[in-house]
Amino acid sequence: MTESGPVLAWLVIRQDDNGNRYRVGRYATEDEAQKIADSLDDRGHKQLYWVERIGTPAL
Repeated sequence: MTESGPVLAWLVIRQDDNGNRYRVGRYATEDEAQKIADSLDDRGHKQLYWVERIGTPAL
């Protein structure tokens, strides 16, 4: 946490069928972000969800 609030260093990213990427949300821990990504992925849509840390380049 900083003076301005919690540090939300983990992103959940969604990629649609056309390859467009969108930020779904920011989270304080990797575990929290992964739980959200897993719950969205479990819905069975064709989108791809993953977690990445802010400042870390995507593969």
